[in-house]
Amino acid sequence: MRTKLIPPASESGSESKRESDFESWGRYPKVKSSLRPLHWMGDFPLRPAVSPQLPVGMGRSYGDVCLLEGGTLLGTRGLDRLLAFDAQTGLLRCESGVTLAEILRFAVPLGWFLPVTPGTKYVTVGGAIANDIHGKNHHVAGTFGCHVPRFELVRSDGTRISCSASENSDWFAATIGGMGLTGLIAWAEVQLRPIVSRNICYEGIRFHGMDEFLALSAASSHAEYTVAWIDCISRGRNFARGIFMLGDHSHLPDPLLPTPEPRLSVPFDFPGWALNRFAMRVFNGAYYHKQRHRHVSALVDYEPFFYPLDKVLHWNRIYGKRGFLQFQCVLPFAHGREGMEAILQAIADSGLGSFLAVLKVMGNPASPGSMSFPMPGITLALDIPIHSDVTFRLFDRLAEMTRELGGRLYPAKDARMTAAQFQFFYPQWREFAAYRDPDFTSSFWERVTHGA
Repeated sequence: MRTKLIPPASESGSESKRESDFESWGRYPKVKSSLRPLHWMGDFPLRPAVSPQLPVGMGRSYGDVCLLEGGTLLGTRGLDRLLAFDAQTGLLRCESGVTLAEILRFAVPLGWFLPVTPGTKYVTVGGAIANDIHGKNHHVAGTFGCHVPRFELVRSDGTRISCSASENSDWFAATIGGMGLTGLIAWAEVQLRPIVSRNICYEGIRFHGMDEFLALSAASSHAEYTVAWIDCISRGRNFARGIFMLGDHSHLPDPLLPTPEPRLSVPFDFPGWALNRFAMRVFNGAYYHKQRHRHVSALVDYEPFFYPLDKVLHWNRIYGKRGFLQFQCVLPFAHGREGMEAILQAIADSGLGSFLAVLKVMGNPASPGSMSFPMPGITLALDIPIHSDVTFRLFDRLAEMTRELGGRLYPAKDARMTAAQFQFFYPQWREFAAYRDPDFTSSFWERVTHGA
């Protein structure tokens, strides 16, 4: 269904706030934009637009997909209302500015959990759809978009489009993974999954090398959640060592208490020299050896299992004012083992490194989004502090290696891929561009479509 909503002049929000500096969670790049906080759908500024616009939630993307140089950021956090919930089926309808943390705070005490979650709960539902996020259960549950039956899209001309797999399915596909460029998501339905406990039945298994990692992944396909931490600094006999982690929701009933708010916070920017190779080598060694036995089992709360970094607010400050770059690729199985070894070797040889590098096998569930990142294969995600041009040269090389291996990079975590690389990774981008709102763009989109 499509209808038009033209608000009264007093609600059109034609005035803009003063231009300010903005940065993503990676703190690079830094841009100047105006911010217009939205609190009601009537606040949405329709045409004529004063400047290009982009909806932004928590700003937890790592690169420039959530930034817009010289434009207006439409802050959606004020759209934070839970609209309806079916306690029998777990179907939740909420505004797009609601965060996953807020959903968990509401739903967990009622015996429901997110169907898919990334490594942070501080992202909005609109951002989760726009970037079609994935998590530790991709091999069985697919992406977040697989669990969004319906949403409403508002275009800058006032058109409101009800989107689902059967209604305006083309807009549905373009918006899931569409990087916020097709319009503003007003509200969305999310299908939650039942739980009876906060606990996760956890197993941790040490491994050495890609062969052991792939064997563990194949043997653990029955588990709902699988992921591995990998040491991407060590070489020689310790090359590609890591800890394979798997888990399932506990079936033993337990009090479903809400999670207390985090109290720890990084109060200031660390100096640039703090995250040197020596410190990261020590951390990686300590993290690997903290598990004394090769195979351990335990009951753990879902918070440290899914969100180990969320217990410390502003943790990105440890990377200093220069910030860091996030790299996430997925390689097809045909080139996955050898290709991932080559990428890990290039990282180890660079003299740079990462604290928390994550390796996972992605499965076959197809996303409903036409521009979604996941595909069957092996994905690697890591962040590296920015140390002058050496970091940029490494990322440029890793992106080109990914292209040569037939893989792709994740736009939500990118700040470096070229237009040629993006258009190779996502050859359907021209078809997608037909659905972009003419008043919406981003620094990422301008970068990767420049000259096209």
